[in-house]
Amino acid sequence: MASAWEHFGEVANILQLTGLNAVALVSLIVKAANRARMHKKNCQIFAQHVKMIGNLLEQLKISELKKYPETREPLEMLEDALRRAYVLVNSCQERSYLYLIAMGWNIVYQFRRAQEEIDRYLRIIPLIALLDNARVKERIEEIQKDQREYTFDEDDRKVQNAILNPQPSENDTIILKKNLSCSYPKLPFDKALRKENEMLKVELQRSQDHLDVDQCEVILRLIEVTENAANPPTEKASPVKSSQKLESGKAEKSFEKSPEKVHHQTSSRRATISSGHKEASTAESNLQDEWHADLLGCCAEPYLCVKTFLCPCDAFSKIASVATGKQMSSAEACNEIMAYSLILACCCYTCCVRRKLRRIFNIKGGLFDDFLSHFMCCCCALVQELREVEIRGAYGPQNTRTSPPRHQHMES
Repeated sequence: MASAWEHFGEVANILQLTGLNAVALVSLIVKAANRARMHKKNCQIFAQHVKMIGNLLEQLKISELKKYPETREPLEMLEDALRRAYVLVNSCQERSYLYLIAMGWNIVYQFRRAQEEIDRYLRIIPLIALLDNARVKERIEEIQKDQREYTFDEDDRKVQNAILNPQPSENDTIILKKNLSCSYPKLPFDKALRKENEMLKVELQRSQDHLDVDQCEVILRLIEVTENAANPPTEKASPVKSSQKLESGKAEKSFEKSPEKVHHQTSSRRATISSGHKEASTAESNLQDEWHADLLGCCAEPYLCVKTFLCPCDAFSKIASVATGKQMSSAEACNEIMAYSLILACCCYTCCVRRKLRRIFNIKGGLFDDFLSHFMCCCCALVQELREVEIRGAYGPQNTRTSPPRHQHMES
């Protein structure tokens, strides 16, 4: 896309400008700027700058200057640059509106490059040495100081975002329709779209001839935009509403004909709902994967903490009964703890019970976490496990939490 400025020189209508000198080309550029549909501000700025050059060239005898090789060649290069500049300004009127919008910043860069090229050739011309005219020298200095700024208008930028949006919204469509109608005030919207589509296909052919892949992709996207805007999706009736009406009609007829069938359907629906309740409760239980009791929460219940510290077997028996699913007395728990203490594996035994408890309650954690908890403070770990058992209601009525069911339904 960066080479598009060179492509302007290859346009067919540039041949029609071959016989015109620099002054005539400047006049054409000014007229084309007044007719521009897009980049009007940039065209006017560029025309004002070129007009300054034209006023200077009018004072020169160009035919005389072309007799000398040192001035003829720079003048011819200046005229070539002015021809390309005319094609650029004229394209803001004749080219596709959507194409000019999509190529917004690219066109802006071409204006900047055109001004730099013209000024460069103007500096090469040894006008001062030939004419020795102070006024001409001052004019040249004024031209060189006249540095114009070219930019992309904010309104045009919004249109560019709207047409290049891969998922256009309703607001984007409104923006496109509004600006395209302003660009073609004498044409209805559908005819303007068809004209844009035809012009975009011409632009696509040019880009394909120049092997400009990036520009081809943009133009194909613009063609798609025109086709989608020309054939908007028709609104259809909601399938959900129609299906609901159909089902309600069938239900009324079936109720009149066969009450038993309706009762059977109602029962099956209730069974489906109840199974959904079971699935929801199962999913809810799968989500209960955190400890409700904190490991250091023993300080919140000092009595339980002291009791567990003085008699850990009683607390451990309650925990082991829930974890293993078998009733274990305090004496059995004491025997187990003493036996494993002889081989220095008491923490290993209690952490294995903690692991079983985690699996029953589906609590996150690992074997290393269990061992570390019992190794650092076995009493704190036992208090946490005992409080977890009581909170979840797996053992004893105390401290159990009651809550209403999450899913309620009324049966008729």
